Amino acid sequence: MRTVIAGAGSVGRSIARELLSHGHEVTLVDIEPDAMRVASVAQAEWILADACSPEALVKAGIEQCDAMVAATGDDRANLVISLLSKSEFGVPKVVARVNNPKNEWMFDDSWGVDVQVSTPRIMTSLVEEAVSIGALVRIFSFQMTGAAMYSAVLPPDAPLTGRKVGDIHWPLQAVLAAILRDGRPMNPQADDIFEQDDELLLLLAGANDAPKELAELSTLISSPQEQPGKPQDEGE
Repeated sequence: MRTVIAGAGSVGRSIARELLSHGHEVTLVDIEPDAMRVASVAQAEWILADACSPEALVKAGIEQCDAMVAATGDDRANLVISLLSKSEFGVPKVVARVNNPKNEWMFDDSWGVDVQVSTPRIMTSLVEEAVSIGALVRIFSFQMTGAAMYSAVLPPDAPLTGRKVGDIHWPLQAVLAAILRDGRPMNPQADDIFEQDDELLLLLAGANDAPKELAELSTLISSPQEQPGKPQDEGE
């Protein structure tokens, strides 16, 4: 896979290293000369240019790339880069970094964004996940489908604890994707029994429009002593 990354700061370089370690081709583009730390990611191709310019994107090989990552520290630039990548060059997959959560509403397909990544939201969800037991925590949203992934850690007295996976009647739009137990991911089988401190990963279709399903999931994973409430959202 060939990927162009706009923004060669710490975020862009980290993404580049990960992609290169998996055997992908990477081009880093940045307008700032100080960002040209070529030795830090020597395997990548480096280009000093303004990624908001179509000419610069062509020079970076965007016409042959499989994915564009708009990872600058400027949300306006990331939106322009995303729109150019999708509308002018037809890049199959466009991933955009959201620096200010207040701007998230703009990072959608109307601006050419297939996947938005908000570091503040991710950090918040990780903190919530670390301190929340028996509560649904939304950890990821799929921009194109409207589905969302939730995490929940089972308390000892949750209705699920001690019951078989196959005996549970899940809400129609919900799917149990995985169970994390003792740091090990498990593919849920019908005979598996839920245990205290299991972390569940659940997919919910149309999460924003499924309050009934969210309430049902909250009831299944919450302690009876706790009043089921609104699932925690990483942006709240």
